[in-house]
Amino acid sequence: MFTTQKDVEQHHSVTKHKECFPNWATYGGAELSQQTFNKLYTPEKPEIDYASAARIVSIGSTVYPPTLYFWYKFLDKKFVGTAVKTVMTKVAADQLIMTPILLATFYTLLGVLERKEDVFEELREKYWKTFIANQAFWIPGQTINFFFMPSHLRVVYVASASFIWINVLCFIKRQKTDKTEEKLEA
Repeated sequence: MFTTQKDVEQHHSVTKHKECFPNWATYGGAELSQQTFNKLYTPEKPEIDYASAARIVSIGSTVYPPTLYFWYKFLDKKFVGTAVKTVMTKVAADQLIMTPILLATFYTLLGVLERKEDVFEELREKYWKTFIANQAFWIPGQTINFFFMPSHLRVVYVASASFIWINVLCFIKRQKTDKTEEKLEA
């Protein structure tokens, strides 16, 4: 996994780095706020599902921080500056390369953690709806990020904006799939 002492030190500095801290609170807070909204304002009034929140937190605090930390570092080294063309290149790369990977990871890992028979069911059913919502939210969000945020604050900015996005993501995640509705009708 680590080939040099520098790799070990770099990994250690990322895992203890303060930029990783907000993600567990952001993901947990967003999932619990989405559940609270549903409990208060939907006819079903579902109970708060702490296990679901824990699954969301586990992905949001272990997978995304190091991935995004190194991704933004790579983008900042590869595309230096805040010129319009540079920023648009970063945003396009972020949305067309990293976003598909992160969305697929989100739905697939949650399928595994939920012990679903078909861990790819939600990915197939909800991917494009989620991807389109992601583009509507994150293209402006990442444009702001790459134009105005210093590189050492990118993950913190994304974690803050993510609170809103994760509410949307959890809303989409919570929607029933065609197969789920068929099971309920049977």
